[in-house]
Amino acid sequence: MRQLPRSTDPRLLVGIDTADDAGVYKLSDTTALIQTVDFFTPVVDDPYLFGQIAAANSLSDVYAMGGKPLTALNIVAFPICSLDPNILLAILQGGQEKVTEAGAVIVGGHTIEDAEPKYGLSVTGLIHPDKIWTNAAARTGDRLILTKALGTGVLATAARADLFPAGVAAAAKSMATLNRTAAETASKYHVNACTDITGFGLLGHLYELAVASGVRLEIDSAVLPLLPEAQEAATMGLVPAGAYANRDYLTTVTIDNSVPECIRDLCYDPQTSGGLLFSLPESEAIQLLAELKQANVDQAALVGWVVGSGRGEIHVK
Repeated sequence: MRQLPRSTDPRLLVGIDTADDAGVYKLSDTTALIQTVDFFTPVVDDPYLFGQIAAANSLSDVYAMGGKPLTALNIVAFPICSLDPNILLAILQGGQEKVTEAGAVIVGGHTIEDAEPKYGLSVTGLIHPDKIWTNAAARTGDRLILTKALGTGVLATAARADLFPAGVAAAAKSMATLNRTAAETASKYHVNACTDITGFGLLGHLYELAVASGVRLEIDSAVLPLLPEAQEAATMGLVPAGAYANRDYLTTVTIDNSVPECIRDLCYDPQTSGGLLFSLPESEAIQLLAELKQANVDQAALVGWVVGSGRGEIHVK
């Protein structure tokens, strides 16, 4: 992307410069358009559940910008000659159920034949131009709130080995849960920055936020919310390749020697349809956390601080 010409359209409010979760384009003084797209291969065996998870993951980027999903387009790759078409129907039904739950509508889509199934959505949302959340405005003194537990990557790996069924079931439920409640609850507060935690893992997305905001962060590993059996799966070595790629890329991260290796792995673990990460003033963060708990966002936790200006440094203690 760096080799392509930069857009100079003054109506483009959020583009590619800060590695944000979605693009935002100003339509008027009161309305801006949020656009995002995501799709991937199955992370669970059940096609309906896969559709739910893929849709929740795609919708999450709109919530991470503070917006409301409006319309969605299905994106499908499917081996129609080797898999039952009813599998595709179940995937689409699962996706539609989540889009409807989000208060949006599916208006069409595009399908190609491919050797491996893939599904996701292109989502359009709306936001007031003055109320956009980006990952680029975290401030010194902010507290960090994470709204979902970590470990979907290691538990997806465990599922392929038929291990830790309780953890796998909890991971599937978490991945299929919309970030709508968390976003709507936080909209009443002065959120300085927000991102959602997906393929680059907790530390990867924190790094993008820290670089874009020009700050450095500290994370308390002892309070990180973890999915059931995620720690046991990581200890067993059921760590996806993406976690090691994230670890190799993130050279500005330092971790205390006292942090167990399994927790380190979970910090780098690539998430699917993970939670939102809010950066906001401490007094409001404590109040927001309490309200999130009341709204049944049970896994939400205060996980760290913005400790000063910087270039993306992150310390995990």
